[in-house]
Amino acid sequence: FSSLDEVIIAYNDQKVGLHARIKVRINGELVETTTGRVIFNQIVPDKLQFINELLTKKRIEEIVADCYKLLGNYETVKFLDRLKDLGFTYAMKSGATIGMDDVLVPEEKDKFVEQAYEMVEKIQNQYERGIITDGERYNKIIDIWTHTTNEVAEKMFVHLRKSQDGFNPLFMMADSGARGSKEQIRQLAGMRGLFAKPQKKMTGSIGEIIESPITANFKEGLTVLEYFISTHGARKGLADTALKTADAGYLTRRLVDVAQDVTITIEDCGTIMGLRISDLKEGEEVIEPMRDRILGRVAAEDVFNPETDEIIVEAGQLIDEDIADRISNAGIESVYIRSVLTCEAPLGVCAKCYGRNLATGKMVDIGEAVGIMAAQSIGEPGTQLTLRTFHIGGTASRIAAQSQVVAKTAGVVKYENVRIIKQEDGTSISARRNGRIKIIDENNRVVANFVVPYGAILTVEDGQAVEEGQVLFRWDPYSATILCTHTGRVKFEDIVENVTYKEELDETTGLRQRVIIDTRNRNLSPQIVIVDEEGRHLETHILPTRAFLMVRDGQQVHAGDVLVRIPREIAKTRDITGGLPRVAELFEARRPKDPAIVTEIDGVVEFGEVRKGVRKLIVNSHDGMDRRVYVIPYGKHVLVHDGDIVSAGEKLTEGAVAPQDILNILGPNKVQEYLVNEIQEVYRLQGVRINDKHIEIIVRQMLQKVRVEDPGDTMYLEGDIVDKTRFLQDNEKIMEKVVVVDPGDSKFHQNKLVDREEFEKINKRLDIAGKRLAKSRPPKPATFTPILLGITKAALSTESFISAASFQETTRVLADAAIAGKVDYLYGLKENVVMGNLIPAGTGLNKYADLIVLPKTAAEEEKEEKEEKKEETEVSVVNSDVVK
Repeated sequence: FSSLDEVIIAYNDQKVGLHARIKVRINGELVETTTGRVIFNQIVPDKLQFINELLTKKRIEEIVADCYKLLGNYETVKFLDRLKDLGFTYAMKSGATIGMDDVLVPEEKDKFVEQAYEMVEKIQNQYERGIITDGERYNKIIDIWTHTTNEVAEKMFVHLRKSQDGFNPLFMMADSGARGSKEQIRQLAGMRGLFAKPQKKMTGSIGEIIESPITANFKEGLTVLEYFISTHGARKGLADTALKTADAGYLTRRLVDVAQDVTITIEDCGTIMGLRISDLKEGEEVIEPMRDRILGRVAAEDVFNPETDEIIVEAGQLIDEDIADRISNAGIESVYIRSVLTCEAPLGVCAKCYGRNLATGKMVDIGEAVGIMAAQSIGEPGTQLTLRTFHIGGTASRIAAQSQVVAKTAGVVKYENVRIIKQEDGTSISARRNGRIKIIDENNRVVANFVVPYGAILTVEDGQAVEEGQVLFRWDPYSATILCTHTGRVKFEDIVENVTYKEELDETTGLRQRVIIDTRNRNLSPQIVIVDEEGRHLETHILPTRAFLMVRDGQQVHAGDVLVRIPREIAKTRDITGGLPRVAELFEARRPKDPAIVTEIDGVVEFGEVRKGVRKLIVNSHDGMDRRVYVIPYGKHVLVHDGDIVSAGEKLTEGAVAPQDILNILGPNKVQEYLVNEIQEVYRLQGVRINDKHIEIIVRQMLQKVRVEDPGDTMYLEGDIVDKTRFLQDNEKIMEKVVVVDPGDSKFHQNKLVDREEFEKINKRLDIAGKRLAKSRPPKPATFTPILLGITKAALSTESFISAASFQETTRVLADAAIAGKVDYLYGLKENVVMGNLIPAGTGLNKYADLIVLPKTAAEEEKEEKEEKKEETEVSVVNSDVVK
């Protein structure tokens, strides 16, 4: 075809079909495309290029965004209108419907299901022979079915993609993003998979997911039993939805209340602080690339291209799509950006630390109520988060446990802090928890970095060259072990039958297993000691409750032998309180139920004595100056061994780390990073995308208060909890004063704060009069420690009592305010709404209050018109370059 119009004429004369492959001349070039794409391009604004690709929901969003960026509001609205009309017309003409024949069940399904049943039978046999515990059996079976369901779904999608030349209506709907998802089609044509038992709370214990899956799908139809199991899940889903709405609403309300007074108050706070941002990884998989994380932020320092040394972005400049791409293509690994978390604006935050307003795509304006935007952006998807963990219509989709690590790229292996024990057969086993394996490429760059779990089997040597896809190490994700590190003889201490351990008979297998139990006698601490031939002590292992003994007293063991197995409920490895409860738990900064004990200093571990079943763990600093003693409660699983080297913030025992500990040991920056990443993790699992800056605003509010440690010469008392900005301002104020040590012949009082200038003036007068001069010393500023408050606490302890009273516990807040004689300066939004004033955001800012708008003069209008014309010609020049 010689032109686009010719294609349209041919289509109207029914000479070509909608999906016909055609060649057409565009701007002097022959382009291969289809009739449908030509029709779509008829409605695209002329200034955009010819769009010749598959249009999914995501791609159309991108096109509309480009249109808005290049051509502005008016053109975009017209384009959207035309898009809607075209969409409806052709959706009607297409007549895309779903029939039974469109639902394709993959032929390989039966084979996959059969294999799964065989594997399940093997595991059942292992359990009956006593090789694995009931918990491991359950977890492995759930894992097999999770894998099988996913395999069937993958195969099904491959077949759907090929069927009807890619025009299978079911496939088109899901693939384009119009309606439906892989999970839903899986239930129609794959297999429905595992289902959860309905119960109040998922804790991750055995039996929460029914272990016999529904292997049928809706096309084949369910048996009566399968139908009964699925009604379970369906009803739970409906009951949940009703309860969830209230929970999500309450979370939003708390978030709004804690962040309502955060607005953009100034252009630039002038801070030199910021955050260093790189790819967000889990293990070695990049979850969120750096490009997406720095987009719409302001650079805190100049970024150079490492190869050409040209400047990509200057400090204080906004990083837009173009700059983000250039940074990413230059191979830069991390960028230092301004962040709300480090903003030093005395009220609210500054525009430079916030960056781009996500609603307009431009730099944020002064007066924008970013706090409320943040609260609603986090609260709104809360309704999509499930109260349970990963489920779809009651379908349990667990994340299959990972059990090995493979090299993603070729390179040379380098061990770091890895301790290896060789077993009798020569297998290498890792005997330290914080060892790492790095892969170095030919340019001596670290391309991969893995933490090696304790008890993992290493399949590569230090300094060995590895290929892509080679296994580096393997481990059993379902049970933790305690390994023997020396060859010698086992000696039991405080391991007494029916006191500290009991023999459990497994009804199904008829085998006996020795399990450590919780004892009332707190003077006993069950442990295994390894001794050599002369009976000299080589090593000690403390045994946690629920550990299974794998050796007998007096048995000879070799280095690398397993002494104890601790069945790990797989749920414990990934905190299963998913969804809303987990988000609320993080925002409320609650201490976990059974927190880990964390070391506060770097040093070497030493086992102390046991008194009344409580063991002391001592960490001695490397220079021998500092020594910390930690008390380990009875039955806790100790993760470190005598003589291990640990660094501050590392766990000594099993459990979750409390955010308060992270704050006290590693400081505010680390706890901010922890909270932002943990909250994002929950949303990411549910497929919800939230920009980091929203969460950062809330976390900033959680760290607003400080505790006064030493009041110095300020008016505070020790232990006062004060607003951080107010504290710093008061500290600055007293630096302009002096403390009177000896009043001399002046009227000053001893130990009183006096203005420095006034003090010098009076002393001059005394000097002239020949009297005794007053003596002074410089003032001593107060010191503080940061504290972490949950959002409810933070909202109640805000500076404004009107805002706090309208949130919760009204009587208490008002009584406290009355006793303290508080004054509310009405800085925030909420207190102004309550008082019926204009809110200090947007055009209600004080600086606009006395603004007078005058009508334009003719000269000004003419000048503006000229500028607009000039801009238009510039845009068209840019676009013609793009087309070229």
